Amino acid sequence: MSSEPKLKDNLRAAILAEPDAVLDDKDLMQALVAANEQARGDNVIDLRGIAMQRLEARLDRLEDTHRSVIAAAYENLAGTNQVHRAILRLLEPTVFEDFLRALGNDVAEILRVDHITLVLETTVVRDDPVVNQLGGVLTVAEPGFIDSYLTSDRNGQPREVTLREIRHPNPQVYGEQADQLRSEACLKLDLGTGRLPGMIVMGACDPRHFSPQLGTDLLTFFAGVFERSMRHWLS
Repeated sequence: MSSEPKLKDNLRAAILAEPDAVLDDKDLMQALVAANEQARGDNVIDLRGIAMQRLEARLDRLEDTHRSVIAAAYENLAGTNQVHRAILRLLEPTVFEDFLRALGNDVAEILRVDHITLVLETTVVRDDPVVNQLGGVLTVAEPGFIDSYLTSDRNGQPREVTLREIRHPNPQVYGEQADQLRSEACLKLDLGTGRLPGMIVMGACDPRHFSPQLGTDLLTFFAGVFERSMRHWLS
């Protein structure tokens, strides 16, 4: 075999000047290993090379997992900040009507949902002009409506937070916007002893926005703060 260099002088000089750059280049090293295997022939098994390949595959999986964990952490932090901003906005109004308008407008925008409705059960269901003036953010229903709504797609007790896709949105809850919504988050509210329950319903046009696989901790916290604010307004 001839020892005469086959590389161009400038390329050879660059490699000799910075050999670490070759070792740090993953694609380049794989190409060199592949060339070495071809030169050795098919009748030679390189166990060390096989072990290195498995280690590289394991490292790739670890790096993917690491990136996924980092991405999930950033997403969770962003969600926490959104909920905190929404709660601070709800604490600003000094008039109940402004409190409800903030829920339907500013809070919906902060949380990036397409519609929010507050459902309150009452023994007297009538056409209330105050409700009509709030632009669909508040609706009233007969006793038992909330539990029936929460369990409409399954049996059992209603959960505090329900995330699901919706194929036929309820016009009583969403009004004229019902046909546009495809997923929802339902937050059941305990408004205190002697009072009927309430419910916040957040609707989204994206059917995957509120998936049952998503965590509910932040929404549970939001519901807890909201129901305490409602107790204050109702007292």
